[in-house]
Amino acid sequence: MFLFLVVALAVVVAAVTLAVVGGGDNGPLPEAAPEHLWDALPPDRPVSRADVDGLRFPLAVRGYRMADVDDALGRLGAEISERDARIADLESALAGARAAAAHVSTDKPAPGEDEQR
Repeated sequence: MFLFLVVALAVVVAAVTLAVVGGGDNGPLPEAAPEHLWDALPPDRPVSRADVDGLRFPLAVRGYRMADVDDALGRLGAEISERDARIADLESALAGARAAAAHVSTDKPAPGEDEQR
């Protein structure tokens, strides 16, 4: 009985090996394409909160694909830098407008000063 089980196991292992390696009419199994990031961040507009919330990375052997994560983080870093620069420009323009308004208000005579002269 034991000999029969060993022979049956050997036949099953041989059949599976032939199927995987390429025995038969179908040939070997096709190579599986690696998963890629399908819903990348939009290249034609700024990234929104919904884009970041919907971002899903495909799994790899040991976590996530490094290239996809690096690309996404690089894009987000560039967007944040652009927004920081824009905020700094707007704050500078606002400070200049406030200074100009303060300068104009100090140069104007008070409402009762023209009548006193």
